[in-house]
Amino acid sequence: MQLIRDFFGFFSFISDIYERIKKFFLPKRAFAWQTLIYLSIFSWLMSSLSTGFVKSAIAFCGWAFLIAGTAWYTTENPLLIPGTNMPVGALVTGFLVSAFAFRDSAEVLTSRTIVFWPTISALITAAGEFFEGTGTDVSTQIPKIEDREKIIILVASCMVISCWLQFGFTVNQWLQEFPSLQADNFRGNFVIRTTQQSARIPENGVEILKKLEPLVREQIANRPWSEVEQWLLGAQQRVSNLGREVIQTSLGGYEERYLWQIEPRVYNLKSGGYTLDLLSIWSGPTSTGRGYYLKQSCQIEPLARSTNSPTTNRPDNGSLFAEINCGQISKPIPGPPPPLQ
Repeated sequence: MQLIRDFFGFFSFISDIYERIKKFFLPKRAFAWQTLIYLSIFSWLMSSLSTGFVKSAIAFCGWAFLIAGTAWYTTENPLLIPGTNMPVGALVTGFLVSAFAFRDSAEVLTSRTIVFWPTISALITAAGEFFEGTGTDVSTQIPKIEDREKIIILVASCMVISCWLQFGFTVNQWLQEFPSLQADNFRGNFVIRTTQQSARIPENGVEILKKLEPLVREQIANRPWSEVEQWLLGAQQRVSNLGREVIQTSLGGYEERYLWQIEPRVYNLKSGGYTLDLLSIWSGPTSTGRGYYLKQSCQIEPLARSTNSPTTNRPDNGSLFAEINCGQISKPIPGPPPPLQ
């Protein structure tokens, strides 16, 4: 007997769930929020089978039915967000309105959808205070003074949230277009608070010098010393041209390519050789406002090679060739680069 009672009890439980689902999805009358939701689903189905203007028109109707149906349902069953006078339904309806208003052909959810979501939700909540009644029995009213204060505070707060969301998207876009900004230390900034971070080397600045160094080495190494000295006399123009080619090739996909520039510095050595400093200079914004640069020093020395001249044992300039050795790339050096010689 117990087994039979358990069986009928389970059957009653399933039947109760079925009735609840049936009551939720089947409208009691034709003009109901369920009808609008079903019309939106039907519109989207027809829109997927259409093209051109007809597709856009049916999709527009689908959005309108969805927004109206969702707003209707959430108005009938208001549930406030804790600590505010905004119903959860206004938040849902606001998201749908924002997605509909700011969607594009590529994607429905855009950054503007997120940015305007809080403000639109607040305006929907505020609009509800100017009407009373439900369904088709609606009349206008002027909110009470205490309600007006709540409306103003809610709308203003949501507009501030929208501003901060826009600021977050803007900063994220800056970091994508100018990744070298991530190497800076913004700790202590009045707007951006980050955890403790150590100074990092901007990867694009390092990449420029890594690709520039072989090109310079190719034009100097094992060349006659007299030619190398002439090359160094025009190093400013030659290295700058090579740097621009490297920047266009390596940073073509970043907006920050216009903020990097390459300059050389040439110093004489007592040994008769030269020091060639390759500078990768960042002219973009920094937390200190002083800028910085990366440096890679190359030592260029004359190297005597054995000749078959029987008349002298001392090499002359015609038998000297250049040898170049480049060191490691430095960490960012704050401040402007050294003046030209």
